Amino acid sequence: MEDDEIMKRIAAILIALVLCLSMACFAEESDLAYVQGNGKLVVGITDFAPMDYKDESGEWIGFDADMAKAFAASLGVEVEFIEIDWDNKIMELDNKSIDVVWNGMTLTEDVKAAMETSNAYANNAQVVIVPAEVADQYQTAESISGLNIAVENGSAGDEVVSALGIEPTRVATQADTLLEVASGASDAAVIDSLMAAAMVGEGTSYANLTYTVGLNSEEYGVGFRKGSDLAAALNDFLKASYDDGSMMTIAETYGVQAAIIAQ
Repeated sequence: MEDDEIMKRIAAILIALVLCLSMACFAEESDLAYVQGNGKLVVGITDFAPMDYKDESGEWIGFDADMAKAFAASLGVEVEFIEIDWDNKIMELDNKSIDVVWNGMTLTEDVKAAMETSNAYANNAQVVIVPAEVADQYQTAESISGLNIAVENGSAGDEVVSALGIEPTRVATQADTLLEVASGASDAAVIDSLMAAAMVGEGTSYANLTYTVGLNSEEYGVGFRKGSDLAAALNDFLKASYDDGSMMTIAETYGVQAAIIAQ
């Protein structure tokens, strides 16, 4: 082989090595490494009992909040909760304002297309909330067609009500939908069944409200940036915490044990 041919091959190999090294330098850091490097897991939530809400001292608690704390501890990092506009959750993830959406999030097709999602961990449904004195009138999906219905903007409730051909009144949070009905501003609300069980009826702040018909069945999951390796890490954590009983202990604390899905 002539010397100039050898030099050309050596040059080609060197160029390939430089390109490989350049690509390695600019390769995107994994989400797990990013979170561990920051020393914290930033969790996007809304005020949504019994999943995420504040206690009397202002600390975020609830089934999801407590599970997020435990997951962060398993990664060796602190947890930080940030209250977000639910309709902007994907943008918040992509901007790295938050690392995860963990707030009783329904695993819709749109959510799964836009996020890297965990395995489902709880069953849920969208239910109709009305004043208790008129509950007998609203026991079917058809019976609510003429009502002014409040929903959380961008939520599963919003999606279900819109699919029925009803234009809802959209508000910032599911808690706000209950205020709408309690004040008489809206005739009804559609919210998650787990929230309804904790927030309306005898012994709650909304004793004069009740839930009637369920409009669907669904499952909760946790959302990360698309392609994030944190989803696999969480799936491992969910299985371990289910197997050792710690998930069910937390669920029992907030009365959601019947909804938990085996991992």
